[in-house]
Amino acid sequence: KVAQTSTALNAFESELGAQPPLGFFDPLGLLNGDVDQERFDRLRYVEIKHGRISQLAFLGQITTRAGVYLPGDIDTAGTSFDSIPNGWAAVSAIPQAGLLQIIAFVGALELAVMKDVTGEGEFVGDFRNGALDFGWDTFDEETKLSKRAIELNNGRAAMMGILGLMVHEQLGGSVPIVGEL
Repeated sequence: KVAQTSTALNAFESELGAQPPLGFFDPLGLLNGDVDQERFDRLRYVEIKHGRISQLAFLGQITTRAGVYLPGDIDTAGTSFDSIPNGWAAVSAIPQAGLLQIIAFVGALELAVMKDVTGEGEFVGDFRNGALDFGWDTFDEETKLSKRAIELNNGRAAMMGILGLMVHEQLGGSVPIVGEL
């Protein structure tokens, strides 16, 4: 069993993302056992997606805790964005219709928008589909690999960061440093 697991891990230890400071990053052991390239690519896609979401979530947490909110009201009843509390308490404070809109929007993104619909992605997690490039195509291969590695590390850090903020909030309600902004 150990030899089979080691062989599966060795097959992917040279993939993008096996880099300092973490080395080969598989904290949940999802690549243990018989794993093929298709499964690895699926897990990499999920890692990139959750890393991007976590970066936005972390930024949203520190922004709202710093007192920066959208102007205006969240609903027609006059509930202002700045009256919505931070963290988990926001979930129960947002009007039900708003939560349903959020769920519908995320569902639409998942099912129709955020996927490699045409198969033209240059790598797993590339949603440009040949339409947008934002200058990406002007980079050489080494720079592209470097930027993708940076995105993976930043996403991993953000996943740990937002989880840390959520745990701190549940432990005592005060998030050190961020809560003092």
